[in-house]
Amino acid sequence: MTTFGESHGQGVGVVIDGCPPGIPLCSEDFVADMTRRRPGRHDLVTPRKEEDRVEILSGVFEGLTTGVPLTLLVRNRDVDSTPYQVLRHLFRPGHADYTYFKKYGHYDYRGSGRYSARETAARVAAGVVAGKIVAPLGIEVVAYTIELGGVRAEKVDLSLIEKSPFFCPDPVASKQMEEIILDARQKGDSLGGIAEIRVRGCPAGLGEPIFDKLDAEFAKALMSIGTVKGFEVGAGFGAATMKGSENNDPITPTGFGSNHAGGILGGISNGEEIVLRVAMKPIPSIGLEEDTVDRQGRPAKLKFRGRFDVSAIPRIIPVLEAMVKIVLADHYLRSKTIVPYGFAP
Repeated sequence: MTTFGESHGQGVGVVIDGCPPGIPLCSEDFVADMTRRRPGRHDLVTPRKEEDRVEILSGVFEGLTTGVPLTLLVRNRDVDSTPYQVLRHLFRPGHADYTYFKKYGHYDYRGSGRYSARETAARVAAGVVAGKIVAPLGIEVVAYTIELGGVRAEKVDLSLIEKSPFFCPDPVASKQMEEIILDARQKGDSLGGIAEIRVRGCPAGLGEPIFDKLDAEFAKALMSIGTVKGFEVGAGFGAATMKGSENNDPITPTGFGSNHAGGILGGISNGEEIVLRVAMKPIPSIGLEEDTVDRQGRPAKLKFRGRFDVSAIPRIIPVLEAMVKIVLADHYLRSKTIVPYGFAP
């Protein structure tokens, strides 16, 4: 897939190549997932108002995908570039302004342009299509917040995720997260967090050794999201403190006795639940005065005012789910090409 567009341009979108023909698809299929990511849903996220309706520009005829490139567009409706004029000359610490300038020399700084979180709307739309591709497998992908600003969920009740404004499975922690979000906003600061993604119903055998291992593909897909700075699978960094006798998952006739591997061995799914985690940095756009430089490298002060989130959570949760579905769809389609020699399907 290829995403396109800028935060304050006409819109953002995605071109999906290799989508199988015959999949039922219409604009209404995108509403639920796009709503979960959409800005302005409640007062704990950016006040920018976008309806985020997906338009299908190509690749669908008579309600079915045709197999040609699928083009999806999400138009920008609520754009205010005024606060970003200061970025014509100054760089935001922690943001990609500086590196885009060094790489391109000329770039769209309005609303962070191409490197804005607005780009992830296109990923969520693509995730809806990917979800339809893997639907025959009965795969379920669910992401949720396990930590925000140092507040950690002490229990995981997946039935409570959609009831929390942070997609947090612990109601006590969710309430504490709301308090620290409001405090950080009042102070003009931002917060980071950790999310966990679980994949249920994934069959054994997905993944391509050696360089296209399933966990490596998940890492690349999730780390390509701007705010993500860390990734782990299964026991993750905790495995470094274990002995082999502790970390190895016993194999029994009915399955594995534990799941430190996180559902992946040798880069290939083993049929157990896939467990992934990502760490997200605080939003770099903040309301506090910071040291920076201008385009000539001269020292300057920046106190930025604009419409931005205090944390990537909760709006990143559906993005994480989408990227995992996209990887699974890729590897499911690749697995269908493997036919033993001499076997006639």
